[in-house]
Amino acid sequence: MSKRAALYARYSSDLQTDRSIEDQLNLCRSFAEKQGHQIVAEFHDHAKSGASIMGRDALLGMMDAARDGAFDVLIVEALDRISRDQEDLAGIFKRLTHEGVEICAVHDGRADIIQIGIRGLVGALFLQDLAHKVRRGLAGVVRDGRSAGGKAYGYKPVLGMPGELEIVEAEAEVVRRIFEEYAAGAPPRDIAGRLNRDGIEAPRGTEWQASTINGNMKRFNGILQNPIYDGRIVWNRVSMVKDPDTGRRISRPNPESAWQEVPAPHLRIVPAELFQAVADAKSRYRPFSKTMKRNPKRLLSGLLRCGACGGGMSIHGKMGNVTRIKCTKATEARTCENKRPYVIEDIEAGVVSGLKQHFGDPRSIEYFVTVYNAEQQRLSAGDGAEREKAAQRLAAVNKSFQRAADLAIDGVLSSEEAKVRLDELRAERAVIETKLATMPEPPNVVQLRPAVVNRYLGMVKALAMDLQDSGELSDDVKATVRELISKVTVYPTSSGQPPMIEVEGFLSKVLDDAPEQKLKIRGGVMVAGSGFEPPTPGL
Repeated sequence: MSKRAALYARYSSDLQTDRSIEDQLNLCRSFAEKQGHQIVAEFHDHAKSGASIMGRDALLGMMDAARDGAFDVLIVEALDRISRDQEDLAGIFKRLTHEGVEICAVHDGRADIIQIGIRGLVGALFLQDLAHKVRRGLAGVVRDGRSAGGKAYGYKPVLGMPGELEIVEAEAEVVRRIFEEYAAGAPPRDIAGRLNRDGIEAPRGTEWQASTINGNMKRFNGILQNPIYDGRIVWNRVSMVKDPDTGRRISRPNPESAWQEVPAPHLRIVPAELFQAVADAKSRYRPFSKTMKRNPKRLLSGLLRCGACGGGMSIHGKMGNVTRIKCTKATEARTCENKRPYVIEDIEAGVVSGLKQHFGDPRSIEYFVTVYNAEQQRLSAGDGAEREKAAQRLAAVNKSFQRAADLAIDGVLSSEEAKVRLDELRAERAVIETKLATMPEPPNVVQLRPAVVNRYLGMVKALAMDLQDSGELSDDVKATVRELISKVTVYPTSSGQPPMIEVEGFLSKVLDDAPEQKLKIRGGVMVAGSGFEPPTPGL
């Protein structure tokens, strides 16, 4: 009996060509023809690894089409084209089987649960074996005195000689300058600022940061810690693994015993004495161990942002009981014009006062919910009917498409007539789906969570009392308020005027079915000693 068939093809490396896709599809078309199947869809992913389904739009589109009942059988060259991951392959098989879709591999025939298990295991072993072989090959490259990693700042690859690097003298001068200034006592933030001021392009083409120069002491990266400038190639300092939930590659530091090092005197940029002097200076600093990490010291630690550039803000000095903060980009990269310091104690008091003033009473929160729901309904009033109309038309088009396909299969419509009709319906369906994708979703009616609201109100009251009585906040109070605050932006104002403060908080903490976007609380102008001036009435 003839079945509606979908074809899927994939190749994994960008070193391959689209010819691989066409060869796979031709093989699948021939198989479908021999089986008497009617091909109704083709899906293909180019240069996508089979180790994960993340980023494989065609595969996900095929699964969507299966859920819509668009085909009865999926034809692939081999099961590893679908996935080489045991979990993913089993999951896809389970879902397609649930939708009544069978999988047929050209070389293995109809897939069953035993074949899926075996092929999934073979695919996983293949990936593991491939990883071992790649690492073995890279180790050999390093033993030959060639680079097995990415291009470091100060070097460029030699054309036609894989792994060979040569020094870029203009960049090498910048590297030596960084080492000399650091050895002379200049902190990385000052060095970065001067490089930006002089218009020297950073390694990533944006701007120099202190972290670019200083690096991470656990990972031994950054300009000052790169051993290649000392004429040494060190490999295997980190391992790259894929996050099973996101499919993204992440790096993890390897123990020093696993590192592989070879001399490369022809790549030396920094004199040995200078490199050692910098290494000795940096050895006096060690990263904190996990047991030494503490809770945020202040209420707004890590939440403050500069209103001029969007960068973070950090401690810039302390005198007595007064602590001042400043834009990090202004002090480190020297790329922000907002060099003004702010008193963190005044900002904290202003934020607490603003929270208490806006949401210190349950009636305020109820009023916000009422206004928010009414405004959302008003804005989407016209969209709702339009969206419903488009959805109904899409359903009708899908039915017509199925009916035309069935008539073609039964021979009522000729292949030419069916092609014209199906192409028309495909085009109309694409237009409607695009329209629906760009239309806003109907608004959710948010509801209060009374118990959480009461907890929140008590927390705001305790926060205000702690500040008023002692100026010190307990860790519990700080942790609770930080659950609700996502960002505090400090906007510069004219000289002599206090800054504007804007607080963003998460609605989902106090509301049921809350929207994902954040609520902005305009606090007004902060006045030292009195918090926020009264804002416009209402929310």
